[in-house]
Amino acid sequence: MKSRPLLAVSACLLGYSVRYDGGDKYEPWIVEVLGKVADFLPICPEEGIGLGTPRPPIRLAGPPDRPRAQGIADPSLDVTGRLRAYALEMLPQLGNVSGYILKSRSPSCGLRGVKLFADGERYSREGTGIYAAFIAAHLPHLPLVDEEELRDPRLREEFFGKIGLRLKT
Repeated sequence: MKSRPLLAVSACLLGYSVRYDGGDKYEPWIVEVLGKVADFLPICPEEGIGLGTPRPPIRLAGPPDRPRAQGIADPSLDVTGRLRAYALEMLPQLGNVSGYILKSRSPSCGLRGVKLFADGERYSREGTGIYAAFIAAHLPHLPLVDEEELRDPRLREEFFGKIGLRLKT
């Protein structure tokens, strides 16, 4: 019998109450459909660096080539280095997963489309979450996708092909 793929997944997408507001972003399709054929490694970088739940919300701030993860209400709360250190710490574990499903638009986990702010104004360009950017740079062959991309049948099939999974939906 073929073993089930192990997928790292942003914990909030699996229903864990780890978001800054104490909530989750449960994605039924991931848990109820994909969960029948794959095992999950739940990860929340913001919890992993000890921010706790609930916590002050953070956002990307600064220039596009050097964004920082900073508190919205208190910009002196800068967790950029801690998120990168946590990503470095996670690299060995992530070497054992077939793919990674990340939370879209998150300042830590967003792959693209994360709002980037400077002096209280939104840049016209959007960025990548600090943790996600580190993982993508250091594990370039690890298939990465966010929950919004999994809703697109073509992108979902592309991701499944990369992780060696066939699923009838």
